[in-house]
Order: sequence, then structure tokens, then C-alpha cells
Amino acid sequence: MSEQEHQHNEMDPMSGEHVEVSGVYKNELGRVEKLERGAVFPADPQAGTTEWELVELDFDNHHEGRTDPRLISKDGDHDPEAHMQHPRRHKGSNKTDS
Repeated sequence: MSEQEHQHNEMDPMSGEHVEVSGVYKNELGRVEKLERGAVFPADPQAGTTEWELVELDFDNHHEGRTDPRLISKDGDHDPEAHMQHPRRHKGSNKTDS
């Protein structure tokens, strides 16, 4: 089944149905609303029952926008020559050393 046929067979949720995925939804008239999972899609005050389209997923990333401190290297953790050596090269195993 092509993508176009698949989209043709899909139907956006209607007013009165339960929200399955938390996110931002837009109805046929362009009204945008943030809805939580388990809520009911509202009817439009002017048009009544409308279709709703998911335009943005809502997810909780469990942090306040700061990098996890475990991922920040400490001053003593960094070997300045580590990035210049091949990962399979062992210190002291240089073939020119005899």
C-alpha cells in the first residue's frame, strides 16, 4: 500500500473522542489546543464537531535544559593526546621501537 493510499484510509480524531497521545492539536478551522492523553477532543464553538490533527507531540524529557553532570568531563579526566592516537594503538607498542 502506498503512502498516499495509507493516508487516504486514515481518519483524524473527531470531537467527542478520547485523546490517545498528549500533544498540540489543530482542528479544521485552525484552532490550536494542547490536549492531554485521556481528555476528550472538544467541539468547536462555531462549527460544532470537527476533526483534530496532531501537529506537535508533547513529551517530558525530565530535565530543566541543563546537561546531565555525569556527561561533563572533569579536569583530571582528559588525556590531551588521546584524540590523536588510533584506538587500537597501545602505548609502548610502536613498531619503530626496538
